[in-house]
Amino acid sequence: MEQRTDTGIFTRGFGAPPRDGAPNAVLVHGLGLSGRYLVPLARRLAASGTTVLVPDLPGNARSRAAARRALDVGQLADALAHWHRQLSLGPSCLVANSVGCQVTAALTARHPDLVSRMVLVGPALEPRTSGPRQFGRLLADVPREPFSLLPLAAADYLVTGLPRCAASFRRALRDAAESFEGNLARVHAPTLVVRGSGDTIASAAWIRHVARVVGDGRTAEMPGVAHAAHYSAPDAMAALIEKFTEGELS
Repeated sequence: MEQRTDTGIFTRGFGAPPRDGAPNAVLVHGLGLSGRYLVPLARRLAASGTTVLVPDLPGNARSRAAARRALDVGQLADALAHWHRQLSLGPSCLVANSVGCQVTAALTARHPDLVSRMVLVGPALEPRTSGPRQFGRLLADVPREPFSLLPLAAADYLVTGLPRCAASFRRALRDAAESFEGNLARVHAPTLVVRGSGDTIASAAWIRHVARVVGDGRTAEMPGVAHAAHYSAPDAMAALIEKFTEGELS
C-alpha cells in the first residue's frame, strides 16, 4: 500500500490496515533518504502480523513538496506526530536509523503518548563531534554497506536535492549539539539501541551512552554489518525487534 496523506507525507504500508489495539510499527529513515531502504525490514516485520508504516519525512524524497525548505529535527518530529495522529495509529513501536533516531527521540520526548517502544539503529549524530569528522565517518562507512544500497541512496539524495541535504545536515548537527541528549533523557519508553559491529558512524561507546541516558534502555550489536544494519540483515533485525517487543531482551 502506498498513499499520500493530507499532510503531504508519502507513506508505504505493509501488513493489515491500522486498527485499534493491533501492533504497529513506524520506520523512520535517515538524513536525505526515503523509506525505500527500510522496505526489506518492513516486509519481514509485517509477515509476523505487525502493521508497518514507512513514511518519507517532509522535505525528503517523495515527500519533498510537503516542506518548502529543510526542516529542523523538532519540526520533523512534530510533523511526524501530526501524521501519526491523523492516521489514528495508537501507540507505535518506532524504529529509526541514523539521523532518524534524532527525529524519533524528539518525537518521543514531545509526544510520549504516541510511542510504545523505540528501536534506534546506529543513532547519529554524536554530540561534540564536528561536521567534517561526522562526514568522514560517513565516507568510511560507504564501502562497508551492501553495494545495492549505494545507488538507492544516491537516487534518494538527488530527489531530495543536495542543497536541502546539506541544510538538513547542518540542522541535525545543531540538534546533536543542543537537544539530542536532552530528548533522550526525557524518553521513558523501553528502548533498544542497536549497532552493526562495522559501523563507523555510531561508536560502541556512544551506543552504550544512549542506552544509559534513556529511562529504560538496553543495547545489542549485530556482527558483520555496518551503519544500515536493518538493510544488510533484515531477517536478523526483525527477529531482534520481535524479541524486544515481546519482552525477551533484558
